[in-house]
Amino acid sequence: MLVLILCTHNSARSQMGEGWLRYHASALGLKLDIVSAGTAATRVQPEAVQVMAELGIDLTLQTSKALSDLPRPLEFDVVITVSATAAEHAPEFPPHTVRRHYPFEDPSGGTLDRWRELRRQINVQMQQVAQALATGQALPPSRAHAEPLGMVKAG
Repeated sequence: MLVLILCTHNSARSQMGEGWLRYHASALGLKLDIVSAGTAATRVQPEAVQVMAELGIDLTLQTSKALSDLPRPLEFDVVITVSATAAEHAPEFPPHTVRRHYPFEDPSGGTLDRWRELRRQINVQMQQVAQALATGQALPPSRAHAEPLGMVKAG
């Protein structure tokens, strides 16, 4: 099964989602081909790498890539968008593609505590996705809004 996690810049939320989904799929013995991408590519945020490493998930080999950089950008079984911009600008996928939207706030410019809260939120969501895929159940329904990360800002 080929899974895409799509964000705006493929720099944090989608990278963390890819890391968590790989982790949970592996723990469940689930064979998934997981990739993340953005509507545009930038770089993987060092804060994302740092907070995931705190829990033993290594993002250091992951790179930021645009959807158009992928060899088969429309041939996914499951597409999960994690930002409103990605959901808005995503291309049309074939009818067989299961699409879900699980938005998360962008933690850029925030404290490491905001990044850790994002890590927690994405972990919960990707664990639910992996469980559903492992048991053949429907994926959790899409959400309209992101859960707040809190009001802590760098400054």
